[in-house]
Amino acid sequence: MLKEFKDFIAKGNVMDMAVGIIIGAAFTAIVTSLVNDLVNPIISLFTGGIDFSGLGVRLGEGEDAAMFAYGNFIMALINFLIIAWVVFMLVKMVNRVKDSTTKAEEAAPEEPAGPTAEELLAEIRDALKTKA
Repeated sequence: MLKEFKDFIAKGNVMDMAVGIIIGAAFTAIVTSLVNDLVNPIISLFTGGIDFSGLGVRLGEGEDAAMFAYGNFIMALINFLIIAWVVFMLVKMVNRVKDSTTKAEEAAPEEPAGPTAEELLAEIRDALKTKA
């Protein structure tokens, strides 16, 4: 069972997925900072200083009442849209590179195939027959 687990972990797909998850987590931190530190101030400039992360409705009376924090949802939605846009652009770029390499391979002229061994032997035979 341990050997099967080692084989599973050693496969390229699992390692690629692990790297993708780690990069994705780091990228999420960058996007969160982008939204919190750059996008929110610009949005609040146009909305009169409203900070979306603080928006919400208290559902009840008192300090311990539940909070319907729709502002946090708006911020999560903005984060998602930015991440989705960047992933879209990355996939588009990768597809463009992949398409250009396949087009270059297709556009490369094929080298003419030389005669086969049988064809060469037949030519030699015919040449010998004419000399004899």
